[in-house]
Amino acid sequence: MYSKCGSVLDAHKVFSNMPQRNVYSWTAIISAYADSGQGEEAINLFQQMQRTGLAPDKVVFVVVLKACASLAALEQGKQLHSDIIKRGFQSDVIVGSTLVDMYAKCGCTDDARELFNNMSERNVVSWNAMIAGYAQNGLGKEALALYEQMKQEGVQPNNVTFVCVLSACAHSRLVDEGRRVFDSMRKDHGVTPDVVSWSAMIAGYAQNGLGKEALALYEQMKQEDVQPNNVTFVVLLKACASLAALEQGKQLHFDIIKRGFQSDVIVGNTLVDMYAKCGCTDDARELFNNMSERNVVSWSAMIAGYAQNGLGKEALALYEQMKQEDVQPNNVTFVVLLKACASLAALEQGKQLHSDIISRGFQSDVIVGSTLVDMYAKCGCTDDARELFNNMSERNVVSWSAMIAGYAQNGLGKEALALYEQMKQEGVQPDIVTFTCVLSACASLAALEQGKQLHFDIIKRGFQSDVIVGSSLVDMYGKCGCIEDARELFNSMSKRDVVSWSAMIAGYAQNGLGKEALALYEQMKQEGVQPNNITFTCILSACAHSRLVDEGRYVFDSMCKDHDVTPTKEHYVCMVDLLARAGYWADAELFINKMPIEPDSLVWMTLLGAARNHGHVEIGRRAFDLVVKLDPKNAAPYVLLSNIYAAAGRKDELAKIRNEMKDAGVKKLPGCSWIEVDKQVHAFVVGDATHPQSKEILAELDRLAGLMKEAGYIPDLSFVLDDVEDEEKEKALCKHSEKLAIAFGLISTPPGTTIRIKKNLRMCGDCHNATKIISKIVRREIIVLDANRSHHFKDGFCSCRDYW
Repeated sequence: MYSKCGSVLDAHKVFSNMPQRNVYSWTAIISAYADSGQGEEAINLFQQMQRTGLAPDKVVFVVVLKACASLAALEQGKQLHSDIIKRGFQSDVIVGSTLVDMYAKCGCTDDARELFNNMSERNVVSWNAMIAGYAQNGLGKEALALYEQMKQEGVQPNNVTFVCVLSACAHSRLVDEGRRVFDSMRKDHGVTPDVVSWSAMIAGYAQNGLGKEALALYEQMKQEDVQPNNVTFVVLLKACASLAALEQGKQLHFDIIKRGFQSDVIVGNTLVDMYAKCGCTDDARELFNNMSERNVVSWSAMIAGYAQNGLGKEALALYEQMKQEDVQPNNVTFVVLLKACASLAALEQGKQLHSDIISRGFQSDVIVGSTLVDMYAKCGCTDDARELFNNMSERNVVSWSAMIAGYAQNGLGKEALALYEQMKQEGVQPDIVTFTCVLSACASLAALEQGKQLHFDIIKRGFQSDVIVGSSLVDMYGKCGCIEDARELFNSMSKRDVVSWSAMIAGYAQNGLGKEALALYEQMKQEGVQPNNITFTCILSACAHSRLVDEGRYVFDSMCKDHDVTPTKEHYVCMVDLLARAGYWADAELFINKMPIEPDSLVWMTLLGAARNHGHVEIGRRAFDLVVKLDPKNAAPYVLLSNIYAAAGRKDELAKIRNEMKDAGVKKLPGCSWIEVDKQVHAFVVGDATHPQSKEILAELDRLAGLMKEAGYIPDLSFVLDDVEDEEKEKALCKHSEKLAIAFGLISTPPGTTIRIKKNLRMCGDCHNATKIISKIVRREIIVLDANRSHHFKDGFCSCRDYW
């Protein structure tokens, strides 16, 4: 009685005071612990019972086997199996069915199937146990095959059978098969689907991204007057959340109140999550505040809701309130909070969370540890992230992917690729996220050969049809300057979403192919794919780099009018770039003055960069003053204005700006270029003499210098800011990082091979002119992917037509 009323302690107190105990007494107390989820204690009690000399019966074996199954305690389960054989219970159908269930829940489906096949007697429970075992282990096809065999052997399935089969189909993405089974319940077997069967089918749709079908089936369920339960509502609310289907979510909320489930804490938590995922954080918070019961999941759901909607400060504030109300956070709470810190780059709060994680004993949790690595990396602390990663007691593919992503996001592509190689050596299998992160690293370095090797690995592991991986491959090929390969891959994708289209448009933009980008944008709309804010950033960038001013204006105006996309800072920057780069100074400044948001340093930097291209001193000075005011520690505006003064021959102003830069204590970011040779990435910085082949590189540069002068090359000394003699300026120009990388490529690859360089900064005018001439002299294509775009140099010409 105490056990079934949920009071295990009272049950144990009575049991302890019993003057005599038999097998039924022991079975009752063991069941009490097993039913309350305390499987370890149940197993311990069973071992105590054996030590008293009492012989267990088949009922107690069934109870303890279930405890082993719940804990996935395989070794204890095997020992029980041995005891069962020893006592002659192996032929009992109930014991046999429970053994099948235990092996399956411990992940040993082959052992479970062997046991199932050898059972002298099998009933519907036995078949259900084996089908459920396949379902739980993601073996949907095997579950369906066994279900067909069950029917062939004349065993009548029941509602539990159908729930197991539907669950197997849901977990194995066999939704159509599942629907066929669901429809056959009544038609072929005379079994009326109960609420559990309906909920299982609805869950199958929801879990496989078919939220609309899940909601439609719920309407059919209501028409057949089947009463939904709390599980039904939880599944449906998750479907609404995945679709951001607010109106349907509100209707469900009404049904929940109508049927009296509003006080169910699990339903309440899922409602909070649904409103938050639909962007209604105020509604979610009101619901959260009014919940009659709240647990740690409720708090975590609301914190996650804030974090997912970019409200990291609110998420952190709610965590403080949670602590004040003495609610103990769990690993999920910490994961969502760390993500909030990562999105805000809130390092100090992240460190405080790290301290709380240690104090509450979650530091060894692999998911929490992986998210900590991600937080430190996203806050720019890659050394701290790597130290934490190295010290993790357990690492899985998520941990490796987080660290690889951290390197890639912080411009440390070489380190990302090296860690990926280490991951493979340690036998950790990459997943979709890993491949996406490593492809990003390849793109950042223009490491085409390693990108191609990744492409091969992706095909080998069967991920080539994944839309996320496919989009990342398109992005990688585009950023490596292989725009034809990118388009061929894009065309071959079996499924394309807005990310895929945006990646291909971005590839055209990066390579200066504005008209092709616009044509693809029109095709995208014709195929019914709705562009998002990233798409518009890509297409506006393409227009800016191809001097398509009227087209860019039209696209910008259509954002709100035709597509309900509100322009962001990135779109305003693109428009300033479009107008100023084309020399529409008055329009550019008017556009800035009319912006509904306050112009930030990037807007003025864009205007300053265009002034550098056109040698516009006055506009350059005005833009410089505004950038420095907003971003005083940035060296880039000083460099650009110095270039403007040098090109204009205004030596006094040049000397003055140099002194201002020195007084401000800012230092120019050194130019760095990367080149991949034989799947190894080599890095060069300006003036670099550390490469093992430095002598050969400098000798090649000397050889090229003579040939270039014969071809009419005149160094542009305005790109050297140091106050030195012209001869020293020439030497300095000769050692710009991309020239060093080009020279290395020439001496390290066969004649005719394309040389592909990645640079962290915008290519300077002198290097641009020099590379055009070098491409003609050596009769090679040289591709330089700088911070602005891709330059394809061939036969003395550049694909950008000197417009970059």
